[in-house]
Amino acid sequence: MRIAAPIEIGPLDADAQQAVRDLAAAAEAHDGVAPLSEQPLLNLGTDAEWITHVVAHTTAGSTVGYVQIDRSGETASAELVIHPEHRRNGHGRVLLRTAERDATLPSRSGEPGQHGKQLRVWAHGDLEPAREFARAAGLRPVRELLFLARPLAGADGAPEVPAAPAGYRLRTFRPGADDAAWLRVNARAFATHPEQGRMSLDDLRARQAEPWFDPEGFFLLVPDEAPGVDDADPVAFQWTKTEPGQPDGARDGEIYALGVDPDQQGKGFGRLMTEVGLAHLARSGATRAVLYVEGDNTPALATYERAGFARAAVHVQYARP
Repeated sequence: MRIAAPIEIGPLDADAQQAVRDLAAAAEAHDGVAPLSEQPLLNLGTDAEWITHVVAHTTAGSTVGYVQIDRSGETASAELVIHPEHRRNGHGRVLLRTAERDATLPSRSGEPGQHGKQLRVWAHGDLEPAREFARAAGLRPVRELLFLARPLAGADGAPEVPAAPAGYRLRTFRPGADDAAWLRVNARAFATHPEQGRMSLDDLRARQAEPWFDPEGFFLLVPDEAPGVDDADPVAFQWTKTEPGQPDGARDGEIYALGVDPDQQGKGFGRLMTEVGLAHLARSGATRAVLYVEGDNTPALATYERAGFARAAVHVQYARP
């Protein structure tokens, strides 16, 4: 007989947050792909109107499932994980139904993080068990996020960071001093992106507090016009990310975010900043460059294919028709 675990809805204390991280690590070790992406992990300690945490426990109190519902965007987004030893016992269905009720129940107009939204559920890696679960629940794919990769030559064979074109110069990001200017160009560059374009100052500072953050790997392309050039909004940027603790000889470096101001499109800045990122990652010891890109972003895909990237994995959002 299948008996779903009892659930608990509400903020997570420090012990509960660690239990979710341990649950996610167990699922990743079993499946070969992380079940929760960066933002939900950063949100584990967040208690706000726009977010809901739901944890499934055994009767003994062990954490066997978790779903996080984020209602801060135009649609509600959820990420769900079940412990590998407790799957096919109804826990996933209970958490999904709870998430759908949380997302779609009627809401008062103007309420922060309001309900009454369509729910979209991420399946990282789009593994066959996840596809089966989605089909059984009546969900269909509505969005693809591609994970691309390409090898790097390593520090010994790394090229120099390319020079900026005439009238512009490259410099590295200055935490605090450049926050507002970068947020402005990021919002313009990703105006239609459901996550990146909504990045706030709090989101930026949360990433600056992470152990992987390195301003020397965060490049801005700015107009080379005096005076006040350091205060000018960048026209393009390249933010790289390398997680610490990776072994030598098998180190991934990520093109974490690359953006070009829409008013500056067509000048080759996207290609330039890609080369900047690849050169920096190789010189810093990464052996593989990776990135995420929307499956329908044809211009970006063309840029990355020219740079030698190929599809390594796909992440899919599912929703009801």
